Amino acid sequence: MEEKDVRYQKVQFGAWVGIIGNIILALIKGIVGFLANSRALIADAVHSASDVVGSVAVLIGVRAAKLPPDKDHPYGHGKAESVAAIIVAVLLFIVGVEIAINAFKSFFEPVVVPKVIAIYAVVFSIVVKEIMFRYKYNLGKKYKSDALMTDAWHHRSDVFSSIAALIGIGASIIGGHLGVGWLTYGDPVAGIFVALLIVKMAWKLGKESIHNTLDHVLHEEDTVELRRIVDSVEGVKSIDALHAREHGYYVIIDIKIAVDPHMSVEKAHAVGKEVKEKLMEEKHVHDVLVHINPYAG
Repeated sequence: MEEKDVRYQKVQFGAWVGIIGNIILALIKGIVGFLANSRALIADAVHSASDVVGSVAVLIGVRAAKLPPDKDHPYGHGKAESVAAIIVAVLLFIVGVEIAINAFKSFFEPVVVPKVIAIYAVVFSIVVKEIMFRYKYNLGKKYKSDALMTDAWHHRSDVFSSIAALIGIGASIIGGHLGVGWLTYGDPVAGIFVALLIVKMAWKLGKESIHNTLDHVLHEEDTVELRRIVDSVEGVKSIDALHAREHGYYVIIDIKIAVDPHMSVEKAHAVGKEVKEKLMEEKHVHDVLVHINPYAG
């Protein structure tokens, strides 16, 4: 099986893990939150539900990125994953704002102290979400998937939001038992804190994903090995320019090399062909465009 097919299967499996896991968590937290009268837990359930949509977007992006180059997309569809990551970030931002608005409204309504069962649901969510984050983050890093890594951080934001919910619910329950009025507002306060975490995470992920879609090129320190490979080709006098453009999980290289000006066109072409073949041996290199210049000395 080709490496790109293995990558597709692994990343696709990771997306499905997110979808199934989030559906289960959203249902558990939503039902328990409703029964336990916990705004923070219901907000956390909405967060998990948004993760389902995010994971579906990741799945669509991964499938699109796997499509081979065509007439309209000669460089492939690798950026589809970054586009999916942007969709997830936008969704995350909208959810965060909505949760904040709902939590703020609760300050103007009678306070209802959550039931203890909400605590168990939150703890369960924290454990499951942390496991999902570590699994999907490591998988995304290994296979250079922007969408999967963005979705992994979506899980991590859920961990933070669940911790905030845990603190808020706990404070509200304690306040209700001890008769401390201001502590009973811990649940809605936690809801607002969760919302702020979500919005901040969405902004960060969206910014990074947009950066990756704008033909970002590898920095010079990241192309040292590529340059070494080119310099090892007999006939290459110098590298006039090398731009490795990121297209999702792979790169497209535009390179200008200088050869002996008295070399025949056929030999110069052979040098350029060898440069391309050697660079294409690198697993993250999808295509190479070589331009030949006469060496000026």
